[in-house]
Amino acid sequence: MTDEDLRKQAHDLDVTVWVGKGGIGSVTDELSDQLRDRDLVKVKFLRAARGGTTTDELAADLADEVSADLVETRGNTAVYH
Repeated sequence: MTDEDLRKQAHDLDVTVWVGKGGIGSVTDELSDQLRDRDLVKVKFLRAARGGTTTDELAADLADEVSADLVETRGNTAVYH
C-alpha cells in the first residue's frame, strides 16, 4: 500500500489518541496497542503537549518511540502506520 493510499484512508479516521501535558511518553503504550489492532491510528497533539516544539517534531519522536511509520502530519494531527 502506498503512502498516498494510506493518506486517503486516514482522511476519514477519528482521532483515538490525544497527547496532552503528559507528553508522548504517556501515550506510547496506548499507541502501540492500537497499531497492533489496526493499520492506521490518528493522534492529536494538544497545545499543552507542544510547548516549544512543533507537531512535526513531536510526531517524529513518537514514531521513533513506538517503531511506527509516520504517514503524515496535518495541523496538530499525525497519522501512524
